[in-house]
Amino acid sequence: MSGHGSIPLVDLRAQYAEIGPELKEAAIGALERTDYILGADVAEFEKEFAAFVGAKHCVACASGTDALTLAFRALDIGPGDDVIMQANTFVATPLGAVLAGARPVFVDADPATMQVDLAAMERAITSRTRALVPVHLFGQAVDMSRVAALARRRNLAVVEDAAQGHGARWNGRSVGSFGDVAAWSFYPGKNLGAAGDGGALTTQREDVARKLRLLRNYGSTVKYVHESPGTNSRLDTLQAAILRVKLRHLHAWVDRRRAAARRYRELLADVPHVVLPQECREEEHAWHLFVVRVPDRDRVLKTLQDAGIGAGIHYPIPCHLQGALRNLEYARGAFPAAEDLAGRILSLPIYPEIEPAQQAAVAAALRV
Repeated sequence: MSGHGSIPLVDLRAQYAEIGPELKEAAIGALERTDYILGADVAEFEKEFAAFVGAKHCVACASGTDALTLAFRALDIGPGDDVIMQANTFVATPLGAVLAGARPVFVDADPATMQVDLAAMERAITSRTRALVPVHLFGQAVDMSRVAALARRRNLAVVEDAAQGHGARWNGRSVGSFGDVAAWSFYPGKNLGAAGDGGALTTQREDVARKLRLLRNYGSTVKYVHESPGTNSRLDTLQAAILRVKLRHLHAWVDRRRAAARRYRELLADVPHVVLPQECREEEHAWHLFVVRVPDRDRVLKTLQDAGIGAGIHYPIPCHLQGALRNLEYARGAFPAAEDLAGRILSLPIYPEIEPAQQAAVAAALRV
């Protein structure tokens, strides 16, 4: 467990200290079986994660970015098609569309929730629009009732970006179970993280699941029989074994994250210059990140870092201003809420093992 003098943004060593023996046993079992590619643990993890999400199907793949790309490809979304998403997300969200040949269309954030502005999403729909891409940013569930209703009304697909959403729910239902397909990331720092890269897709649709299984494995479900042009994006059996262990702990870990979030709220309730994240009655936030807003953010960040506190920024540059997406020709000022947030947001350390005294130290540093 970390001492109060150094408080990381994410503490994977603390996690390993709790479940290290379980992880070693699972990893050694996979190594001894030598079924390294699409082995037994992959199929079992897919069943278990589908059950966790409440989806009929789960197809594991190599990364969250691949999951997004495969999601669009499985829905036959590509060249000539637009997909709508918020500007204040990680760059993988639009790059997943780009890699499938589609065009990301950005909309602004809701300045209150920091999630997508759903009214702006509706206004952005044109005849080229094929899908809505709600991002469950920071582990907070998007209003999927409104997204689903809008998609039905306008005959659009829904691709959920659930890369930060493990454990989040809307009206008692897990994110990743609402859309035509959902993309997940198991990057090590996620609520459910692998020991390297990994991803998955969940869907209620049999036809989409079948396409995904083909796409992630060279267009093949039978060796040397290739039905369609696929790629190589398989979750390693070793990672699946590790994820199966961690999945057993995920509900408890998310509960501990929620307790830590409540503690931050109590500690920071009387700090006027700190804007705390919002929640509403219908959502159960998974608290992948605890993101506050402060004036003079860069100074505050330096103060925390000088005190040994590993705060972060998610994310300092909105997607529409990234050089990788300059061909979309968005100008500064296009999405004022997203741009304002980028200058004021601050992610505080949060993980299941964080100690009350560590959170008190974070709060004390924020009072300066």
